[in-house]
Amino acid sequence: MSMGAYDEAEHERREQKTSAVDADFDAERPEYSGSLTYDSGDSAEALLDKFQEIKGE
Repeated sequence: MSMGAYDEAEHERREQKTSAVDADFDAERPEYSGSLTYDSGDSAEALLDKFQEIKGE
């Protein structure tokens, strides 16, 4: 078969492969338990002061 030649059997094989739906997976979402903490950091004024200090160096 030359490059670019039409292969009907290969076309049909690929068509069957892409039209099949694989539903063999775990559809349930896992449940996680635990806690989450959030550190907001310094206040806006403290951050501006730090920025001015760095900028002045």
